[in-house]
Amino acid sequence: MRIGIDIGGTFTDFVVHNPETGSITTFKAPSTPSDPAKAMLEGLERVDGTAHRQLIHGSTVATNALLERKGTKTALITTKGFRDVLQIGRQNRPSLYDFFEDPSEPLIPKELRLEVNERVNADGEIQQALDIKELDEVAQLLDAEDVNSIAVSLLFSFLYPGHEQAIADFLREKGFFVSASNEILPQFREYERTSTTAVNAYVSPVMDKYIGKLQKELPHDDLSIMQSNGGSISPLEARKNAVRCIVSGPAGGVVGAQSVGLQAGFDRLITFDMGGTSTDVGLVDKQFQLTNEAEVGGLPIHIPIIDIHTVGSGGGSIARVDAGGALQVGPESAGADPGPACYGKGRLPTVTDANLVLGRLLPGNFLGGEMKLDKQRAIDAINSTAQALGLDPYQTALGVIEIANAHMARALRVISVERGYDPENFTLVSFGGAGGLHASALARNLGIPQVLVPPQAATLSALGMLMADVIKDYTKTVMLPGNTSIREIEALLQPLVETGQNNLSDQGIENANDMIIERYLDMRYEGQSFELRIPFGDDFIKDFHNAHKDSYGYANHEAEIEIVNLYVRAIGKVKQPELPRSTEKSPDSNSAILQEQDIIFADGTKRVPIYDAQLLKAGNQLTGPALVVRPDTTILLEDQDQASIDPFGNLIIKVPQ
Repeated sequence: MRIGIDIGGTFTDFVVHNPETGSITTFKAPSTPSDPAKAMLEGLERVDGTAHRQLIHGSTVATNALLERKGTKTALITTKGFRDVLQIGRQNRPSLYDFFEDPSEPLIPKELRLEVNERVNADGEIQQALDIKELDEVAQLLDAEDVNSIAVSLLFSFLYPGHEQAIADFLREKGFFVSASNEILPQFREYERTSTTAVNAYVSPVMDKYIGKLQKELPHDDLSIMQSNGGSISPLEARKNAVRCIVSGPAGGVVGAQSVGLQAGFDRLITFDMGGTSTDVGLVDKQFQLTNEAEVGGLPIHIPIIDIHTVGSGGGSIARVDAGGALQVGPESAGADPGPACYGKGRLPTVTDANLVLGRLLPGNFLGGEMKLDKQRAIDAINSTAQALGLDPYQTALGVIEIANAHMARALRVISVERGYDPENFTLVSFGGAGGLHASALARNLGIPQVLVPPQAATLSALGMLMADVIKDYTKTVMLPGNTSIREIEALLQPLVETGQNNLSDQGIENANDMIIERYLDMRYEGQSFELRIPFGDDFIKDFHNAHKDSYGYANHEAEIEIVNLYVRAIGKVKQPELPRSTEKSPDSNSAILQEQDIIFADGTKRVPIYDAQLLKAGNQLTGPALVVRPDTTILLEDQDQASIDPFGNLIIKVPQ
């Protein structure tokens, strides 16, 4: 039995696949932010515990520790003269014209940034040998400061890791948790390498404690952890390299969206994951897009991560009136506790309350009827904001939805238009518990012709974890001229390839046919500051010129080319669960109508049919405005939307432009 588990800010999602019967069941449980493991363990009690279980888990523990600055007390050891690299960073300013913008505080304070007297030059040659005795004094200072974790990042350690490894070995023998940059990110650019290593040192002990607790509580289950790169890794690796799990939950969503999209016949997708706390968007152009330039909490993390843009706009985003009298929505969220006012605990108005006030949610159908929504409490909460604006609660609720949609539309433009993609050529895959209520309006806004809402929409991130392969990434800086022979490059790539194959075997991928090894070169014209990642092959020079022209509009065939990094991606294929497919077909959807209900739109109140999604059959046709309700999510069809059900139960909405 395979179980995907995604812990979100408001709910924890479970997808259970029984390979013997082929059944896929899903459910949600309220998250427990004070102890994330509690919701997961309580949810697993609802699953048959007698079968052998494989758990694939996406965790927000590392993310929250970083964003809330609640990681472990961490020190940095670096080359003499470079202790302030985290403070200096780059000259980039996030708000170019804001003279009062404060840069992010370094993760490690100055008093815990220590130096050792060693030096390796840019050719990897030792100029000043490391004196290991110097580390005795360093260890004493770290003990006195009660430091638990140490990042070690020396200058040019990616060329000569000997000094760095000696320091790591010495401190590990003393009982410290050590993250060495040559093990985390053996690449040039000392600021990004040091930042990534520091983040790993800061969050890994927290993740280590969390995963250790899960393994203790679940001794008979096989546990894997979702990575930010779209694959899974072993608990042991996640405990040491937690930086690789920073956005594991949203990554599962993109993998799940890609799987259901391909199954439905769409390979160009914009993914839209709206949960209770935030909205995550990504893009799939046959393959999901990876980036090495992610930034979380103002800190660069230069490992391969699915390119995801997140905004603080979710079902629990709080509406308020600012000092200038304008309505604002988010980024603050009511979260799981107390949650939106309609949950019965909180009193602050949220996006979910606005949808309920407008008639877009059924109070008795939330979570399949397990959780009743208090509509009057939602009206009272919205009304408190309406009075400050001089509006009625229904006008205010419409304003809340419009502002939330504007935030999310901006995020969708970042991931598509600002990356050079035309949304007109893509399908919007809507998921997350709250996504279906907003997807059609967003598609109209961006000119996206159709929306796909899978039957597993509310738990798609957890389903994506069941779809995820085992993926390992390896990189090495080489700084070679473009005319380096293919044979020489192959020889340099081979150790990375062998490491990948061995690590896949260690994680249970035994069959060579299930191993896919992808080889890439990070290349640039000499003198440039950034690289393009090119698949390694016989025509890699030609491929680089073509890729540069596609990305920047020109190619300079006369310029010298530089091969900066080697990159190997080792993929262990995992058998994906087959999603149920219906052979029944019917054009008549009237038998699925539960009732009719008034819904308030910007152009007035309309009486609309409400469909039970579980009664809809392949071939059913629906015309908006309408509501489609599932036990764990609700989909709003706007006026003139034309929707149909495909054999996999996907709701495909054609959005008129």
